[in-house]
Amino acid sequence: MNKKKPIIIAFVVMLLWGLLFPLVKLGFSAYDVSSTGDILFFAGVRFTVCGAVICLFSLITNRASYKAVPTSVGYILLSGLFAIILHYAFTYLGLDLTGSSSKTAILKQIGALIYVCFSFVFFKSDKPTVAKILGALLGFAGVCAINFDGNRVEFGVGDWLIIAASFCTVASNIVSKKALAKVSPVTMTGVSQLFGGLVLLVVGRALGGSMTFALNTSYIMVSICIASIVSYCLWFTVVKYGALSNLFIIKFAEPAFACVFGWLIHGEDILKVQYLLAFLLISAGIFIANKVKKTEKP
Repeated sequence: MNKKKPIIIAFVVMLLWGLLFPLVKLGFSAYDVSSTGDILFFAGVRFTVCGAVICLFSLITNRASYKAVPTSVGYILLSGLFAIILHYAFTYLGLDLTGSSSKTAILKQIGALIYVCFSFVFFKSDKPTVAKILGALLGFAGVCAINFDGNRVEFGVGDWLIIAASFCTVASNIVSKKALAKVSPVTMTGVSQLFGGLVLLVVGRALGGSMTFALNTSYIMVSICIASIVSYCLWFTVVKYGALSNLFIIKFAEPAFACVFGWLIHGEDILKVQYLLAFLLISAGIFIANKVKKTEKP
């Protein structure tokens, strides 16, 4: 890949991920998703379908890619655990409690901020700097800003679940990069999503989860699945060839797209001072923390 292509692809992924927040919220309403079991079952349906479609596509177009799966199966399943099972269990439950897809999208960037500021834990050559510490402080200030209510800062259960999901995203990308050294991005995406989706499906069903599915609302799930399939296959392609710290910087475009789509689809109020302040602070933290580029060595 040339230098510009990963950046363009990553922005396309952010657009699709930003769109998914209000689409999922729309799905909760359309399919009568309310209880914890319903939420996990909904996530299970989404990723079981996505994983099955991607695996089938990969089998047809690149059957040989599955030869490398057994040697990296541990990393692939760990990716499914963090990227699908834990990440979406926390995200969907948090979105249901928080209520705002715009706020959820912003809170989900905290893990990326922490990774960029403390990437030396994962990459030995990436040493801590004053810029990275300042970036972490600005990011924390951004989280406080978005949760500012009157004269106090409040973190609800939904907020903490979204922040936990953001750290699962970081963990999944670190693990996935290990798997992608041997396995093709499409094949790894399909296997990890199918594994994660089936687990969520079983757990959700065991908790009494279900969905009220109707033909006239099927376009919502179809849209969610198409956006998921395209975005994750593209994302893991750039993760394979690009530096995670650089990609996580671009990830801050995700809440901007989520805010716009949340306004277009749900009429959410995105003209809140604390939302704008939070986005500016967290973005400034990411920018400052990455002002000095370093060579990453896994």
